[in-house]
Amino acid sequence: MSAFTNFESFNLNKQLLNAVADLGFSTPTEIQKKSIPIILAGQEIIGIAQTGTGKTAAYLLPVLMKIKFAQGEGPRAVILAPTKELTIQIAEHAIQLAKYTDLRIMPIYGGIGPKTQIEMLQQGIDILIATPGRFTELYQRNELSTKEIKILVLDEADRMMDMGFMPQLRKILEVLPRKRQNLLFSATFSERVEKLSAEFLEFPIKVEVTPQATAAQQVEQELYHVPNIKTKINFLAYLLENREEFNRVMIFTRTKESADNVFNFIERKGLGPVKVIHSNKGQNSRINAVNEFKEGKLRVLVSTDVTARGIDVVKVSHVINFDVPAFHEDYVHRIGRTGRAFQEGKAITFATKAELYHIEKIEKLIREKIPVKDLPANVEVEKTPFEEAQAMALDIDWQKKKEDPSFKGAFHEKKTKFPE
Repeated sequence: MSAFTNFESFNLNKQLLNAVADLGFSTPTEIQKKSIPIILAGQEIIGIAQTGTGKTAAYLLPVLMKIKFAQGEGPRAVILAPTKELTIQIAEHAIQLAKYTDLRIMPIYGGIGPKTQIEMLQQGIDILIATPGRFTELYQRNELSTKEIKILVLDEADRMMDMGFMPQLRKILEVLPRKRQNLLFSATFSERVEKLSAEFLEFPIKVEVTPQATAAQQVEQELYHVPNIKTKINFLAYLLENREEFNRVMIFTRTKESADNVFNFIERKGLGPVKVIHSNKGQNSRINAVNEFKEGKLRVLVSTDVTARGIDVVKVSHVINFDVPAFHEDYVHRIGRTGRAFQEGKAITFATKAELYHIEKIEKLIREKIPVKDLPANVEVEKTPFEEAQAMALDIDWQKKKEDPSFKGAFHEKKTKFPE
């Protein structure tokens, strides 16, 4: 594979090479070296690569090369992705790479009325990037022709499985032409993804860069044991006071409420400029917040995991996990926001006693221990309120019971259900 030392060696056309040069890419990444020749040769592929490894261009370049120029009405390539943010981002990337071609590229997603999207589809389209829900909806309304589709890409397949898209994906696969090239990309290769790939890929070539779910190499990780939410807030304020070092920070929380609380605190303390994005925020305000963050107008962006995937921002100095994610693969995605495109970055995680259970699982997944640091002496450690202490004790009981179903905890008479 070492033959592919530059983009010229893939035999891409001049239009694509010029766009690649404009974007400042000189050396293909590992996933690009391995995937591009296979896709160009017409093979089916399972690409296992995390965000930040250049995987989007790894499938976009060969797809653009195969579609070449505008023709007909209906799309000839469809890329399915789990969230609006990701469809928009893939479309932006595709438009940049296709800028010297006449290809018509468009994202479609839910959350807004379909009228404008339908009007654009009627003008003709070559490459469609869609969420499964909106794709299905427009197909059922006879607004989307699938007859010409020659290439299907599933991006972030693991995430689509976790968001319950399996039934919709099966329906979509049924309405696509039988003769087509299928490409599947995923950060992890769980049993569910394997099962899906067996359903629709024929003799795929599996391409894997870095072992599954490894943390990005350039990211320095730190773990702090923090007793409660109030102390987390004190610690956050302490970190953000260092404006020079913490100049572009993404903060992740587990819930929308937590995201809003963290945002309000940062705003009140004047530690911003800051914005918050989660699924309750309108599509436009989410896009604007991400763009402002990209352009450096925002110092801090607070987000939940739903909106975390597919935000591509270079030069994020720090990722702060205010809460430990309960879905352990999300840790890899969160910290992959920093250390992108060969930049250095740091990921700092705050964990209460109840969250250490998830840390253990994350360490197993990334096959490394996250170094534990002591809380700085200047951070005021607050007393844990009774309700919070009780909730944590319940949580720990539930964790022990999950590991050992015969465990009878201090709260075993209460049927408290915790989210998995």
